[in-house]
Amino acid sequence: MARGGKRLGAGRPPGTGKYGEPTKAMRLPVSLAEQLTDLLVDWQNAKAQGIAKHVQRLRQSLESPFRLPLYSDAVAAGLPAPATDYVDRELDLNQYLTPHPEASFCVRANGDSMIEAGIHPGDLLVVDTLLEAKDDSVAIVVVDGELTVKRLRWDETTLWLVPENANYLPLRVTEEMNFRVLGVVTNVIHKL
Repeated sequence: MARGGKRLGAGRPPGTGKYGEPTKAMRLPVSLAEQLTDLLVDWQNAKAQGIAKHVQRLRQSLESPFRLPLYSDAVAAGLPAPATDYVDRELDLNQYLTPHPEASFCVRANGDSMIEAGIHPGDLLVVDTLLEAKDDSVAIVVVDGELTVKRLRWDETTLWLVPENANYLPLRVTEEMNFRVLGVVTNVIHKL
C-alpha cells in the first residue's frame, strides 16, 4: 500500500474556502510572507468596496424607475374572495423595498446561517446603506475583509453577530477585527 499523496475526497471542496475559489499552496521566502498577508487583506477589502460602484450605477438607474400596477384588492391566502380589476396606483418597487433607493443595493445570500430569519441560499437581499444599524437589525457587515449577513445584538459593552440557525455560533466583534457595517437588510426576495 502506498503512503502519502492525495487521498480521494480528502480536504475542503474547491471554492469553499476563505477566498471563494480554488487555492494553491506555494512556498515563498519568510521575508515576503507578511507582505503577502497584507496584500490578501487589501484584496478582500477591495471586493467589499467594489459594491460601491454598483450602488452608484443603481442611483443612476433610479432616474427612470420602473413601476408596476398595484391592485386595490388583496389576494386571499385563505378562502377565495371576489376579484376586481381596479388599479389603485402604480407601485415603484424601488420605493417599496427600501426607504433610500438611491443608496441601496442587492446582494445574493449564500449559506444557511440565517435560514430561521427567512433568508435562504440564493435569496436576494435588499440592503440600505443609509439606515442606522441598531440592536436586532439584520445587516451586511465586513469582518476582516469577508462579507456576511447576521443579526446585530448589543449587550452593555459588546457587539455580537448572531446567526439565525442553531448550527452556528454567535461571533463577538472585538477591537482587533477589521469590522464595518455596509448596510441594513430591508427586504428579502425569495424565489418560489
